Parts: sequence; structure tokens; C-alpha cells
Amino acid sequence: MNKYPEMDALLQALCAAPGVSGCEGRAAAVAASLLEREMPVRIDALGSVTGATEAEGATLLLDAHIDQIGLIVTAVDETGFLKFARCGGADARVLPAARVTVRAKEDLPGVVISTPPHLRKGDEKKGVDFDDLAIDIGMSKEAAQELVEPGDRVTFDGDYVHLCGERVCAPAIDDRAGVAVILRCLQLLRGVAHPWRLAVQFSAQEETGGSGAQAAAFAAQPAQAIACDVSFASAPGIDKEKYASLGGGTMIGYAPSLDYAMSRRLSALAEEKSIAAQPEVMGGRTGTNCDEIQVSRGGVRTALLSVPLRNMHTACEIVDLADLEASARLMVAYIAEGGGAHA
Repeated sequence: MNKYPEMDALLQALCAAPGVSGCEGRAAAVAASLLEREMPVRIDALGSVTGATEAEGATLLLDAHIDQIGLIVTAVDETGFLKFARCGGADARVLPAARVTVRAKEDLPGVVISTPPHLRKGDEKKGVDFDDLAIDIGMSKEAAQELVEPGDRVTFDGDYVHLCGERVCAPAIDDRAGVAVILRCLQLLRGVAHPWRLAVQFSAQEETGGSGAQAAAFAAQPAQAIACDVSFASAPGIDKEKYASLGGGTMIGYAPSLDYAMSRRLSALAEEKSIAAQPEVMGGRTGTNCDEIQVSRGGVRTALLSVPLRNMHTACEIVDLADLEASARLMVAYIAEGGGAHA
């Protein structure tokens, strides 16, 4: 029996909508429809979904990115195959024979062509590069050009699958998981008194540099911010000492770019409230929207909560719903306890 039906429903709805970096519109529309149940919502010039409560007090910004990695069509070749480049951190190693959808004038199914191992020679057996790949949509050049243009985005196909226990697998969990966490946090906050004016941004273009978060955070003018993203979970062949345990709870970030007092407060609250948590220590930049939010305007005290994830940047990303719920509940605890709202 699913222990976290609310979180499961949010994540499934969010993962179903495509939204590759720079073309987040369909995913943003789903996220906006869910967020407007909690506060007034708008979509800004870069495509980020933003909202804020009308309460008085210092502004606490909650951030997660709405975009997903994918591909971008660069050309239709003479035989009708589509050439492409990465859009975000796509991994060429997992692309051969992958099923995809080309988001063109209409959604078109396709397959990334793969050279059979029997026919590979020399260095070809070691791996592939984006220049070696193309997408077969089953059309001639002329037919393809009627529907597909350079710049069209491509998403990886994959179902939302319930594994054993509380684990689920889907494409785009990076970072629809963070969006789901914030939405669940807002559900849990209904009727809870706290001192903050809450602002939310489901930011565009994180996978291509973080411009969406930078622009939205500048507009929000927060005193503090908490971002929720995904990070690496341990797996066979991956060092357990360096990476988080799937199902081990939310990951509380520690890094030079993160506010140390906020991180410590989150850790203390996790212990006080018996919320499963584990530390994530980074020696430099976090590689998340925190890096852009922290330097917005005159500077923003920023913290990071991350959801452990396996198979990052593939069509089969895996999370444990318990970790998402723990992230939401720790966020609620920080908000309800004031979290230094007057600091």
C-alpha cells in the first residue's frame, strides 16, 4: 500500500508533462495549475512559474527547477534522420536505441539509431558521441521537414513505474521531485501559523545554467531561500561513503555557497522532529540554483535540501517517496519554527 499518496500523485502529474530547458511551457502549465491552489501565480519572461502569498513579513523563497534534460534538433539529413545536440546534461552512453518523442509541430515518436555491436570497428566499440547519433522518425527528408524544424526539443520516453516499497521510476524526476516537495510543503502548511511571506519559483533553464532562478530570485527579493533539487544516491559500484542512501531521508546541504546557520538549523530540526535526514557536503559550488540565488541583489542566505536519486539524467530515474516526504516535512518545520525570520 502506498504510504505517500499525495506525494505520489503530485510527482506523477508533474513527470507526465514535457519541459526541456527553454521549452518548459507544458510542464510549467501543470505546475502552475497545482501552485495556484495555494497562492496567486504568474509565469515570468523566461518561463519560470512564480507565486507569492500576500502575508506580511520577511520573504522566504522556495525554489525547484521545472525544466528537464533532453535533446535539441540541429538538422534533418538527406535521408530523413534527425541530427541533434544535448540540451542540458544528456549522456550519450545511454542514448543508442532509446525511444524518444520529438516535440515538433506535433509529437512524433522516434528511436535513436544504434549500430549493432557486430558491425562496430575499433574505437567505435568503446562508446559513442553525439555526432555519431541520429533519430529515426520513419520519414523521408521532405516529410520530416514539413513537421520538424531545427530547435525542436526531444524528450526521453519512459513510464512512471511503481517499484517495490515506496520507490518510483520515471523520466524528469530531476527536478519534478523538487517541485513536488514544495507543493506538498504548501499542502502541509495550510492552517499553520508562521512569520514568513512565502515566495515560490519553479524555475526554467536550470539544466542549461540557472538563468531562470537568477531572474526570478531577483524579482522575489527574498531574505532567505531554500532550494530543493535531487542529488546522487548510492548504488552498486558507487561509494556509499560519498553519496546518500536511497530511502535514508532528505539531504541537507553544506557548502561554501550555502548559509551555514540555515544548514545547522535544518539539521537540528530534523533531529527534533524525527525527520529522516543525511548530510551532503560539497567543497565548492553546489551545481544547483542555490549558486545563482545566493548572489541575487545584495545576497541571499540560502539552504539546499536534496532528494537522493539513482540513474540521474536518464529515462529511468529512481527515487523513494519517503525521501520526498521527509524533504517536504523538514521544509514545513523550518517555516513553522520561524527559521530566523527576524535575523
